[in-house]
Amino acid sequence: MDDLNALADEHLTLARANPHGRSAHLLLRQEPLRQTVIALTSGSALDEHNAPPAASLLVLRGSVRLTAGSGDVELTAGTLHPVPQERHGMLALEDAVVLLTAVND
Repeated sequence: MDDLNALADEHLTLARANPHGRSAHLLLRQEPLRQTVIALTSGSALDEHNAPPAASLLVLRGSVRLTAGSGDVELTAGTLHPVPQERHGMLALEDAVVLLTAVND
């Protein structure tokens, strides 16, 4: 069993040391399901990319802005939100850690 708080701490530390301000860890891979812990330092972003068939973000620490053509959404710690079924990106508004749950084809 994985400790999400420990993983959040570990990957936020790694993100702070990374010149791109991010770190990720594939927590679970049971096709078609994947869960990934992603840490971003304030101002760091994941560039726009295609959406999987189904996905959600759970913000574990900090806050992020989920960006998409249909509108941006600001998410804070404790918030669970579906990922829009369109190209999207994510910007850390402060140091943040999220749990991405995705179902892939």
